[in-house]
Amino acid sequence: MAPPTKLSHFPMHFDRKDYSNETLLHLYQHLLKPRMIEEKMLILLRQGKVSKWFSGIGQEAISVGSTMALDSDEYILPLHRNLGVFTGRNVPLDRLFAQWQGKTHGFSKGRDRSFHFGTNEHHIVGMISHLGPQLAVAGGIALADTLEDRPKVTVTYSGDGGASEGDFHEALNVAAVWQLPVIFIIENNGYGLSTPSNEQFRFRYFVDKGPAYGMEAVQVDGNNVLEVYDTVRRLAEDLRQNPRPVLLEALTFRMRGHEEASGTKYVPQELFEQWAQKDPVENYEKWLLQEGILDEEARMRFRETIKREIEEGLRVADAEPMPTASLKQEVGDMYRAFEPDSALNLPTDNEQPTTDKRYVDAISDGLRQSMERYPELVLMGQDIAEYGGVFKITDGFVAQFGKGRVRNTPLCESAIVGAGLGLSIKGKKAMVEMQFADFVTCGFNQIVNNLAKSHYRWGQNADVVVRMPTGAGTAAGPFHSQSNEAWFTHTPGLKVVYPSNPVDAKGLLCAAFEDPNPVMYFEHKLLYRSISAPVPDVYYTTPIGKAALVREGEEMSIITYGAGVHWALALAEEIGLSADILDLRTLLPWDEEAVRQTVEKNGRVILLHEDTLTGGLAGEIGAWIAEHCFRSLDAPILRVASLDTAVPFAPPLEKQFLPQQRLREAVAKLRSY
Repeated sequence: MAPPTKLSHFPMHFDRKDYSNETLLHLYQHLLKPRMIEEKMLILLRQGKVSKWFSGIGQEAISVGSTMALDSDEYILPLHRNLGVFTGRNVPLDRLFAQWQGKTHGFSKGRDRSFHFGTNEHHIVGMISHLGPQLAVAGGIALADTLEDRPKVTVTYSGDGGASEGDFHEALNVAAVWQLPVIFIIENNGYGLSTPSNEQFRFRYFVDKGPAYGMEAVQVDGNNVLEVYDTVRRLAEDLRQNPRPVLLEALTFRMRGHEEASGTKYVPQELFEQWAQKDPVENYEKWLLQEGILDEEARMRFRETIKREIEEGLRVADAEPMPTASLKQEVGDMYRAFEPDSALNLPTDNEQPTTDKRYVDAISDGLRQSMERYPELVLMGQDIAEYGGVFKITDGFVAQFGKGRVRNTPLCESAIVGAGLGLSIKGKKAMVEMQFADFVTCGFNQIVNNLAKSHYRWGQNADVVVRMPTGAGTAAGPFHSQSNEAWFTHTPGLKVVYPSNPVDAKGLLCAAFEDPNPVMYFEHKLLYRSISAPVPDVYYTTPIGKAALVREGEEMSIITYGAGVHWALALAEEIGLSADILDLRTLLPWDEEAVRQTVEKNGRVILLHEDTLTGGLAGEIGAWIAEHCFRSLDAPILRVASLDTAVPFAPPLEKQFLPQQRLREAVAKLRSY
């Protein structure tokens, strides 16, 4: 199957309808600018002044036509070849050029390149290299508008190659189910890098996919700026009043390589010859001249004006220095800075009324009170609405808060996490419940590459809490029992908490919602209904990043978290062990000072966790102790963890997998050292 040629008939037809000459010339000016910038960038690329370039030559009409058709405060989520979005939103050229040069004057402080940035000032959210995730983010932005009854539309782009990713399916499916006002523009240029369409999919046109998702699908000549503009304008006006998603396929062709280094030898020459006759700039300009809307003097004036703007932008950008590396700034910008309200922390001598609550009930209580405290908070997850979730934590929430804020989701973990970022962009908070922590793999990319890096890359925080029912001991087998917290403690930009008791379960959850950064909240399933404690009835927070010394002793220190706290307490009680038992509570950032104090006090340390041994958090903390507390040690640091296997199903096998017996042996070994 060759790249699309359905709309390659000649001449191109421009239907001005009732558009004024001023509108038509406005489109021309904005169509011309990205072409002239690209022509300049290709020169600078050869001169080594730009490191990489993804050319949109031949596809400008899509970006320009769609951008000019929207209100200026409606969000657009572009890709590599959508320079016309940025110029159409009047992003200053000196900042654009500085961005491409890696200068601080750009939008990402030199931390990311090309169009990998966003700017809320211009209502643009840039891409990440994985291509598909921004589609779900667009859904989250549209959801925020829908919840606030704002008549707005969001536009996002995908290439035909990127549409093979699972994020494409998930985003369209969620948008259709939730009737979100998103226009999904598919730039069908026939190739994903060098791979032609017939090796990407077995249909011919993307409009065939729309009905399968239950959404309208429209096809346009992507080289006809007036057709794109008119179609998007018409759709946007309709969607603002009748919210729903639309798939818009724009047939076009990429006249240069995927990026300049890849070349174009894999493309048949006749395709270039054919599509060169459909050049979006030349054809529109020729039509304007023929219709007397544009004359030669005005044509040259437009070009001179844009040329001067480009040269001035380059002059400013070139004069800007390269970034000066600052350790404080680089580390500090991984997270949005904020000061937790210490008045909300639970006092040590708490005299507030309490109710005896199980671990699961404390989580539900914290979630409910956070919903009351933050009316902008939206809950999303599988079966969490009327059913109340598989663990019944949100039982009754729909009656209190409504289905707008307590949302059942399709089985689309990636799209839902991405929607959480979209909600954050519009000033909302989001909670995403993974039905089991094991299932987070289906949303892993959104968490570690989108949520975690967003603030560092362009200053947009991801105000998202991901709840993770975790842990073994329930004979649930390899796919419902994993302890996977170490995947996320290795990811800068995330915070990771793991309460071991009902009081902290509520307090840490409330603190996670207060924190504007993405927080992974692990909750042990075995603890849900097996432990209880008096939990304060008021809303309160447990500080993120602070460990708790739950038992004091002189023989050794056991540093642990989650179910490990209970294993250590039970063993100490059984054998009369005098030990410090330090509950980390927060795994990223973990409490270095608390660890230092207990190590310096006792000199003998066991690091205990339910996660498998290799690559677990105990290895990181053990290395830190060796580096910073070596002189205080009286014995080797011992790590105790689960076996380096998958979690088995049969109870005898699961018992061997878990570390309780090995903890007993390690304590005996350390006592006798």
